[in-house]
Amino acid sequence: MLAPQLIIELALLGAGTGFLAGLLGVGGGMVMVPFISIILSGRGVAPDLSVKMAIATSMATIMFTSVSSVRAHARRGYVRWDIVKRLAPGIVIGSMIGSLGVFSLVKGSSLAIFFGVFVGFSATQMFRDRKPKATRQLPGTAGQLTVGGFIGLVSGLVGAGGAFMSVPFMAWCNIAIHNAVATSAALGFPIAVANVAGYVIAGQSLDGLPPASFGYIWLPGLVTIALFSVFTAPLGARASHALPVGKLKRVFASILYLLAAYMLWKGISS
Repeated sequence: MLAPQLIIELALLGAGTGFLAGLLGVGGGMVMVPFISIILSGRGVAPDLSVKMAIATSMATIMFTSVSSVRAHARRGYVRWDIVKRLAPGIVIGSMIGSLGVFSLVKGSSLAIFFGVFVGFSATQMFRDRKPKATRQLPGTAGQLTVGGFIGLVSGLVGAGGAFMSVPFMAWCNIAIHNAVATSAALGFPIAVANVAGYVIAGQSLDGLPPASFGYIWLPGLVTIALFSVFTAPLGARASHALPVGKLKRVFASILYLLAAYMLWKGISS
């Protein structure tokens, strides 16, 4: 039985990250992982394991937020399904390699440092907001398969839905930002499903897991966060078409620097 305070904390985390996922197309996993790690550490989970479980649980919630968010974007016709079809196969392959192999072999402290570096890099890219060359286009099928594999692999190691890479990649190839955000939401589902399957299989024989765990996934956190994020993701998607997303991204980038610093500190100190 979860304590009322814990339910409130997870509900607020779910509502906030769901809204951010719909609004910016990025940020769900980047925000969830540090906070879930803090919550699990407070419940006596070893630091190394708490980072891995936070990453896996964060990824599992994306299965639900991506569906809710993409439905809102698809109703407006912003999802580029042609891009989804070409990136998704590579994403699934990369995700399985990451979650079944690399994730189990790498220490949680190393993953925390990797997470911090990548989130810091993503925040910097948001601030820079560089404009692509007008003639640049998406690569061919083989190129998109390779890019998808890299997105899936890295996403599985940091517990994010891949938007922190897929949105900048599409924008760099002159895909309109609203299309890039919407298409990234659609890509979040195959990323999440493939990675979650790997986390569950790889974590079956682990010792020291908290109660109600399914492999590396902490089910109480998953259920509570997903329940609230599903309701707020469509609100964020609708708001993204009315609010100054560019300014919001810079504010969000500032928050990401703080979260990146925390994960770097956790990785180094453990």
